[in-house]
Amino acid sequence: MRITDIQRCEVRPGRLIEWTLSPATVQAAAGLPDDSRPPAYIQESHIRTARSVREDGLFVPTWLGTAFDIPGRIDLGALEDALRSWTLRHETLRSGFRLRDGEMRRFTLDTGAVSLQREVVGDFPEPAKLVRHLQDRFDVAADALGWPNLIYTAVVRDDCTSVYMAFDHSNVDSYSIQRIPAEVHELYAANVAGRTVERTPASSYIDFCEIERADADRIDETHEIVARWREFIQRCDGRLPSFPVDLGVVPGGPLPTQKLMSEMLVSPDDAAAFEAYCRPYGGSLVGALAATSIIVREIGGQSVYRTVVPFHTRVKSQWSDSVGWYVGGAPIEVPLVPAADFPTLLKTVRSQLQTSRPLARMPLARVLRLLGSDFRPTSPDLYSIVSFVDARGIPGSGRWSELAAYGLIRVSYGDQVCVWLNRLHEGLWFACRYPDTDIAYKNMRLYAERLRDLIVLVARGSAPPASGVKAGRLSGG
Repeated sequence: MRITDIQRCEVRPGRLIEWTLSPATVQAAAGLPDDSRPPAYIQESHIRTARSVREDGLFVPTWLGTAFDIPGRIDLGALEDALRSWTLRHETLRSGFRLRDGEMRRFTLDTGAVSLQREVVGDFPEPAKLVRHLQDRFDVAADALGWPNLIYTAVVRDDCTSVYMAFDHSNVDSYSIQRIPAEVHELYAANVAGRTVERTPASSYIDFCEIERADADRIDETHEIVARWREFIQRCDGRLPSFPVDLGVVPGGPLPTQKLMSEMLVSPDDAAAFEAYCRPYGGSLVGALAATSIIVREIGGQSVYRTVVPFHTRVKSQWSDSVGWYVGGAPIEVPLVPAADFPTLLKTVRSQLQTSRPLARMPLARVLRLLGSDFRPTSPDLYSIVSFVDARGIPGSGRWSELAAYGLIRVSYGDQVCVWLNRLHEGLWFACRYPDTDIAYKNMRLYAERLRDLIVLVARGSAPPASGVKAGRLSGG
């Protein structure tokens, strides 16, 4: 799915309808006893970070969302039933948290207590005003510190309806978001045709949270995983790693606003050829990290590339259809020896990932707690990332372009860099969130251009030379 923000997802005029959890549902939630299943460490860290940043006087929206079209004249009743059925299928969406005596306590509604309230907001003939309204509405309705923290909307026209859905990050990850269009389309089509969709129940992310947390609580500060993270952080000067180029961020200064880059990086043929070259070393993720190593060596003069690589934690097939935040991180270190050529860097990255990937199954928030350091977060991002996902196998991916389907991220404040590379049927999609400074823009624009040129260079039969990749040499591919 093309990852972008609400400003770049083809928003068109129409009549805006929205659905939220009904007042009766909210009232029922207020009287619920605690659910014994705890929050995941990543959920707790996310919510506490949001509160910490808010206490510092800054409201930092962190919602994720999806956008997609439903062609033809819409049946709003059928769409509403589809949205409710989809919501009930995923238990985490009817669960929230209360802070009591400093502890986060979960509550969870039964399916029978969940209903949606529909509201006709009005006509929006100007796309820019509609975009501003949607972003402002999502900021409030999908707030990390509120509940409910999701909202569904539809922009209705005679020939096509565009659906926009937003969720606080605590309930969804990128994979969850990218599965939504096909699932809602299937439910909607069944409702219109008067038939029932027979599906195996989705496993509950709340159950996963309980299992993962119990496993994490079994380790202590003497565990090997904690020791490895301690050593890695020490080599990062006591911090988790930032993107190793100049971003123009003042240390200790106010949290900067951010900007977004998003574009198709290379064609399907070049993406396939790059994958074929990198496959013996582990595939395109290894290639993207090796390429990044070369580029940051050139731009930033780094002698080692340290980063935390995101991996999904859906290690068992039972979680494959589940909506939730199934993400962990693995630290890697790539020495940038001047004589190292691209195949050598591929081998180094592969070795680092093989060694470190098991660490991603242990929540980093648990590790940081055990380290005993003061990791009071001042930014919604603990570290910078470069993520690669081959999304072509996700159900419905072949229709994403036809249905104007996008994965939405909220770009607001932050001092880190987040890069997402999504392999689509149409090519390799690049998205990057970065601090809004002149030097960060220049360096991240340079990074994107060099990454494109390097991938093309490799794809067309010329691996980068050992001496590094210079601007003129990259563009010659």
